[in-house]
Amino acid sequence: MTFLKLDGVTVAYEPDRPVLADFVLSAYPGRIIAVTGPSGAGKTTLLWTLAGLIRPQAGEVTADGEPLRGRQDAIARGVALIPQGNGLEATLTASENVLLPLIAGGMPGEEAETRTAAALERLGLSGQADQLVEELSGGQQQRTAVARGLAANAKVLLADEITSELDAVNRRLVLELLQEECRRGVAVVFATHDPQAAEACDEVVALA
Repeated sequence: MTFLKLDGVTVAYEPDRPVLADFVLSAYPGRIIAVTGPSGAGKTTLLWTLAGLIRPQAGEVTADGEPLRGRQDAIARGVALIPQGNGLEATLTASENVLLPLIAGGMPGEEAETRTAAALERLGLSGQADQLVEELSGGQQQRTAVARGLAANAKVLLADEITSELDAVNRRLVLELLQEECRRGVAVVFATHDPQAAEACDEVVALA
């Protein structure tokens, strides 16, 4: 199982104004980390850096002790990202949004279809599988994005504010699913504004 680490990482979008400064974080298999803090504190930046989407100005991101060389390397190492705002294609169905990335990643079609159906069922979306994303409610779209992340069978799962559009029942469902991922040995890093969600995690990292 993949162990992801930030070691002395600094990320700055403007000179002398780092979003992350000499930051250290270790994501272990079987544990879930909540990243909290106000808007603009750097939660998304942290997740994107772990996902290989941002190259730090200083420090290093490693997976199992090896330097992480960008997003494609992260994907190859089993690092999945569920982005804030869901990142879905509105003109595709819920099922297609989950299925197509699996096929693009080289998964055989039959396995991809099985994983897609199972992931949508876990999120209570079997009845919406053939609906266009643009026809879904905000909460259904968010759950579709979670289904896509779960279907990837990741070793590290990065989740950015994925409960913000959900009612209490579905928020609890998503948290339970993240905890299930941990029990099968996945390292989960979960950015959230929700104090109750953070309390359900093994560790809380608070950004100022």
